[in-house]
Amino acid sequence: MSSQAPGTSEDLRDRSLGELLKQLSDETTRLVHQELELAKAELTQKGKQAGAGAGMFGGAGAIGLAALGALTACFILALNAVVPAWLAALIVAVVYGIIAFVLVKRGQAKLRRATPPVPTQTIETVKEDVEWAKTQMRSDKT
Repeated sequence: MSSQAPGTSEDLRDRSLGELLKQLSDETTRLVHQELELAKAELTQKGKQAGAGAGMFGGAGAIGLAALGALTACFILALNAVVPAWLAALIVAVVYGIIAFVLVKRGQAKLRRATPPVPTQTIETVKEDVEWAKTQMRSDKT
């Protein structure tokens, strides 16, 4: 047995191709499993943080809705000093409707610009990587 550490070039030269391929397969499998475990742990941690953040957004939405209701009442009461209450409520509702319509139209325009939802830049870089690999394989053969 050699006095060098396992995995050194002397040790690897003494092994058969089959043994080397098996070792490569085992180490690759172990590496993939370790990477998957790391990814799972990271996603679990991020999922917990995202859940807490989503809960806070939900709470903020509920409080915001209550604030909008109070603001709506304020607008109606302010207009009630000039017009009857039913007309004041109708005016506030129409203004809200117009704002909602404008937001919907702007949102539709942004969605149209964002489609199709294909990561075109990533696709291009992958194509470039494949082409580079093909070039490397051709140059290695010559």
